[in-house]
Amino acid sequence: KPRYNINLKDDKSFPYIRVTHEPYPRIFPTRKIVRDGSRYFGPYTNVMRMKALLTTIKKIFPVRSCNLPLNDKTIAQKKFKVCLNYHIHRCNGPCEGLVSEEEYNKTIGYIVQFIKGYTRDIKQDIKQRMQKLAAELKFEEAARLRDQLHSIEMFAQRQKVLDNSFGDRDIIATALDGEDACCVLFRVRQGKIISKDHFFLDNVKDEDLTAVTRLFVQQFYLKAEDIPGEILVPCQFGDDHASIEEWLSKSEKRVKLVHPQRGEKARLLAMCTRNAAHHLEELKLKKMQAKEYIAGSVKALQSALQLPKPPRRIEGFDISNIQGTDPVASMVCFINGRAAKGEYRRFKIRIKETPDDFAMMHEAVKRRYSRLLREGKPLPDLILIDGGKGQLNAALSALQEAGVDDQPIVALAKRLDEVFKPGLAEAQNLPRDSAGLKLLQRVRDESHRFAVTFHRTLRKQRMLTSELDDIPGIGEKRKRILLRHFRSLTNIKAATPEELASVDGISEKLAAIIYEALHSEKGDGH
Repeated sequence: KPRYNINLKDDKSFPYIRVTHEPYPRIFPTRKIVRDGSRYFGPYTNVMRMKALLTTIKKIFPVRSCNLPLNDKTIAQKKFKVCLNYHIHRCNGPCEGLVSEEEYNKTIGYIVQFIKGYTRDIKQDIKQRMQKLAAELKFEEAARLRDQLHSIEMFAQRQKVLDNSFGDRDIIATALDGEDACCVLFRVRQGKIISKDHFFLDNVKDEDLTAVTRLFVQQFYLKAEDIPGEILVPCQFGDDHASIEEWLSKSEKRVKLVHPQRGEKARLLAMCTRNAAHHLEELKLKKMQAKEYIAGSVKALQSALQLPKPPRRIEGFDISNIQGTDPVASMVCFINGRAAKGEYRRFKIRIKETPDDFAMMHEAVKRRYSRLLREGKPLPDLILIDGGKGQLNAALSALQEAGVDDQPIVALAKRLDEVFKPGLAEAQNLPRDSAGLKLLQRVRDESHRFAVTFHRTLRKQRMLTSELDDIPGIGEKRKRILLRHFRSLTNIKAATPEELASVDGISEKLAAIIYEALHSEKGDGH
């Protein structure tokens, strides 16, 4: 049974090739696996290579690309007409019954073999059919098969030939560096390398080569359909080796995990290992470049506000309430000019006696940065307050009480998009076309959206609670029954005790209690 304590990059980001199970199947790329009997090939880490493969398939094999619901009934009724693909020989017209289901499915079988890399059998079969058609003097059909055969041979020539005796096998190599790892998978079919994919893994700091490779094998082959009889791996798996081989042997074909020590297989595995190390070096380089990269809007904002360093991490605050009810605060985070939604936070304001926006902002800011200091986490490069001078002063007071000094902070007023900075009596007006101002506006608008959404959620929850909640004997189930029957609380109040008692689950005694509770002085609101 596979374990998942190592995080392989989410394979939803990798596309598959899907062959549907319809009477006249279709072949198309997908990122979603549906358990409806379709066959899936992949995942493909190189999307361009997968698209090139699909383009080649469509050029060589005439199959439909439409999603028409074809079956014997629709074909007999001639509900559909052939399209342009038929006239340019990209489809053989199953919609008008111009090809039998048997012949069409034979083409689909060729495509499946082609995707797997088994071109030798396809070429032999097509050659025999071509010679038979030529002997029957069906030269036009034979010529189409000849062109198809030529295209397959041209495609096969582009694949690197190792050795015709090398057979079918997968080669897996692994490289480790700190918390990252890279696994490279070479697919060899009939002595040719038909594909090469690399997968990055993270959270592997405390794992060795054996553990990482074992878990990659378990995760990758969990969904794989085409598993060869032999898989070359860079290490032995100890006591788990035999059990993993047994698990991989999903069909009648026996699968062996081989760790070569010498010879051609060992040299090929060493080449794959160098390839994995190369990909890992590229990943490390990209990470370093990402850390050093500063967005243009961030640089513009630093220049406009005269900040000591680029505000790569900006945290924005806003308040939302209606006359002090359901008061909430939001905090959004932008990293290098982009929203980092995983860093968003929201606060239920505990000061409920007064609709004081300044006090609410003070509470939210103090709670946020008191906690950051307590947990020893770094402070943001810039704090943005949605509001004017009053909200800014409230936030400054909260920072002082939390023990935060020299923290860059500004406020952005909605009316004229004026920027208020601590220590300046007058607001700053940044140019309207300034990239820095546009970044501040995005942070401000996002904090406002996040706060309003949270406030509406709380208000909706509060409004869903009704006077029925205070009546003894009325729980969630009976409340739902009453509301479903009468449609609203107003209709329930207007109902007589007899009408209430007619509802399933409501006895005459409970109906009298409900009627009395809703028509008492408290229920009437007097």
